[in-house]
Amino acid sequence: MKKFIVEPEFWELFPETKIGIVLAKNIDNSMESSAEIKKNLDEANENAEQFLEAAVFSENPVVSVWRKAYQKFKTKKGARSSIENLLKRVDKGKAVGSINPLVDIYNSISLNYGLPAGGEDIDTFAGNLRLTKAVGGEHFLALGDDEADNALPGEICYLDDEGAVCRSWNWRDGQRTMLTEQTKNAFLIIESVDPERGEVLDAATQKLAELSEKYLGGTAQVLLVTRENPEISLD
Repeated sequence: MKKFIVEPEFWELFPETKIGIVLAKNIDNSMESSAEIKKNLDEANENAEQFLEAAVFSENPVVSVWRKAYQKFKTKKGARSSIENLLKRVDKGKAVGSINPLVDIYNSISLNYGLPAGGEDIDTFAGNLRLTKAVGGEHFLALGDDEADNALPGEICYLDDEGAVCRSWNWRDGQRTMLTEQTKNAFLIIESVDPERGEVLDAATQKLAELSEKYLGGTAQVLLVTRENPEISLD
């Protein structure tokens, strides 16, 4: 039985973090994104402007809260949270574009709610998925790269038995576990380090599950991981 486990080393740094999970099973991600999914993504790009009211980009609350979090662990130089990377594109007038239905859906959620969101193919996991501090040297080949760029000692990463799944918390996904058109079972995740945004996280996770079922079929189970409930079954 595969599990997702957030280990004590993580909670020591981020005791108030909440992680919303959607287990999307028996989905069909094989088609091109529908006009409606693309429209939702276009609207989300526009809605994201609400998180960019500060004159200085890094002073926007949904950006600064993650900047502060990233100061607490070892990262690759220049690594930023996924929500910052999306909002930076919006801020520069470069809309987040379509990739595939499931990625478009979670990107629209991320932009609409101002939270990092991502996803992996459950069937590619080697053993349990863990969120923890890397020992260092865990193998990682990022999306779009040709050469491995392995994890650093003390870096917060999603790891399985074969290496790193996502580096610097939610910065970059790896090729081995990425969502593709062939994905049938997906691990979808939304993260909040801000204890004041718990209700926003809950709403975002529910909406992600709703959209997954609506557009991709299958089932979508919603779960919440906290320090008090640090592991879930992926089966």
